[in-house]
Amino acid sequence: MINEETNLPLFRKYEHNPILTPAQWPYPAASVFNPGAVKHNGEVLLLVRVEDNRGFSHLTLAKSKDGKTNWEISPSPTFQSSPRYHEERWGIEDPRIVWLEEKNAYAITYVSFSIGGPLVSLALTKDFVNFRRMGPLVPPEDKDASLFPRMIKNRFLLIHRPIIRGEAHIWLSFSPDLVHWGEHQILMPARQGWWDQDKVGLGPPPIETPEGWLLIYHGVRRTASGNLYRVGMALLDLEEPWKVVRRTPGWVLAPSKVYEQIGFVPGVVFPTGAVLEEDGELKLYYGAADNYVALATANINELLEYLKKHGG
Repeated sequence: MINEETNLPLFRKYEHNPILTPAQWPYPAASVFNPGAVKHNGEVLLLVRVEDNRGFSHLTLAKSKDGKTNWEISPSPTFQSSPRYHEERWGIEDPRIVWLEEKNAYAITYVSFSIGGPLVSLALTKDFVNFRRMGPLVPPEDKDASLFPRMIKNRFLLIHRPIIRGEAHIWLSFSPDLVHWGEHQILMPARQGWWDQDKVGLGPPPIETPEGWLLIYHGVRRTASGNLYRVGMALLDLEEPWKVVRRTPGWVLAPSKVYEQIGFVPGVVFPTGAVLEEDGELKLYYGAADNYVALATANINELLEYLKKHGG
């Protein structure tokens, strides 16, 4: 989508994409994609999903001063599945990261692949070296999850994407303690007939703004050549985020570059991490074709203005 005032795309793909590839990895990797992102000690940290040639995934840390170049990649996996945790039998993937005020720690929601299917698990860390597993939050089949970065009305909130009756909508659940979850409700449904008709799922964690919680999400439409993944936005009420205030009618980011069209899964842009800089620049990190990590940037005020004008 184009900003009507500047005549430029809302999200501008970084000219040196992809920023991370399997060829850069310090150990064998079949694919690197779908990173969680956070600003920590003045650096951008990406917790990157790395898939090996068995098809199993783990997470590895990559650091950069500017969030674009000179990535320092850990020489070995940072966070990987353990036989002690049966839900991680076939690997872990697709992390989302928030600084959780009430726990004074980073909360990482990730997908564990159990024998019963994918489910959402939680780990806490302060240094991305030591991790405290909190276990599964909700049963399979479930993906694309993140906590809100703070409690709202004395409850933790979890956005996630269960598959129920074959339907793939974005849901919201509530907990007093990060253990017991309830009041499950659909937050944002897939829209029959639209570009996001077959699946919708959370991108990066919700971003708090004065206008509300900015939600960036992926939408899927099945085509004759396979699933096509594109990106939309929504705005949730700041104090009652179970209310969707606005939602873009069309997509705002779509696969158009070679690195998004050629890979393990063609036609995929899959955002999972975002960093909001003090000057208003939003860095959006996404998996491209399930093979690479790419970056797009936007101005947060332009995104909110676009939602105000065009969000239904």
